[in-house]
Amino acid sequence: MAAGTITDIDYQRKMNSQEKCNNFMRQFRDDESRELKKLTANQFMEVWSHYDADGNGYIEGSELDGFLKEFVSSVNANDAGPESVSDTMLAELKECFMEAYDDNQDGKIEIRELAQLLPMEENFLLLFRFDNPLESSVEFMKIWKAYDKDNSGYIEADELKNFLRDLLKEAKKDQDVSEDKLIEYTDTMLQVFDQNKDGKLQLSEMAKLLPVKENFLCRSVFKVSQGASKLTKEDIERVFALYDRDNNGTIENEELNGFLKDLLELVKKDYDALDLQEFQDAIMRGCDFNKDGKINKKELTMILLALAKHGAEDEMQTGMGLAANNPLAEIATMGIKALKLQKLRVRHFVNRTLGTTNSTS
Repeated sequence: MAAGTITDIDYQRKMNSQEKCNNFMRQFRDDESRELKKLTANQFMEVWSHYDADGNGYIEGSELDGFLKEFVSSVNANDAGPESVSDTMLAELKECFMEAYDDNQDGKIEIRELAQLLPMEENFLLLFRFDNPLESSVEFMKIWKAYDKDNSGYIEADELKNFLRDLLKEAKKDQDVSEDKLIEYTDTMLQVFDQNKDGKLQLSEMAKLLPVKENFLCRSVFKVSQGASKLTKEDIERVFALYDRDNNGTIENEELNGFLKDLLELVKKDYDALDLQEFQDAIMRGCDFNKDGKINKKELTMILLALAKHGAEDEMQTGMGLAANNPLAEIATMGIKALKLQKLRVRHFVNRTLGTTNSTS
């Protein structure tokens, strides 16, 4: 009997230990207060990697259910398991959670959204720039050019480390971060944003690390597709001013890159510097009438009017939804096809929609 009692106690201890292991979030809670401890960069990545089981860059479906159950049940001091969260409680929790943290309302959690929920080291949290996004893609392209020192078309590990160091310096936190900690931050950011796992950041990956407030083209040009009767002179003036940041009368250099980045992002989420350059070449062949490598107000006006007109005509002819016939989405799609399959087709499309006599089949 005594031996049996000892066995029962040992068994219970084993089960409790196993349950603690099964609830991954429990290890990050304070034993007394039951509050989550501040996570280091490495610990944050442990949490992310554990719940993003399929490694697709999202916590969704059963992964999200598992995270929410363990997140809630780990608060309980009596080591209650995830099964203590009922289906009804889970549904209510998920609704509240997604409303609070699912910023883009896609029904799943991205790593930046998880970073808003979990408490982290202040200096590491600063690197996500939640409260300080860039004003526009023009500013993004200026930063990209500044840190891509070797013009390789990528932000490599050393360049990323320099960028993160400057971010901390901007926040007056650089003295608080050792070189080893900065290396840890750099490695973690690569794990977070290097989706193709090549050890460096391409343009679209860096764009997720360094977000902008908005894509100006969504606000300015889409009003025609959303029910406005026409694109007004004021609309065109506003678009031009948003991209002509130095007010010199043309959209050029990083301004042009920013404009094309916004255009490309409407339909293509995964792109690199070569994609952007080839896209620029394809579009400019049809739009840069005076061949100066820039876009002036007249050229932008013709582009925007042609795109809006083309999109409206397609919608009337096919009766399809707005999203499928968005004029900017269509020309961007054509541009992407040109990059991969038939580059001359985009020149023909642009020339045709702008009413020029120059066309290439």
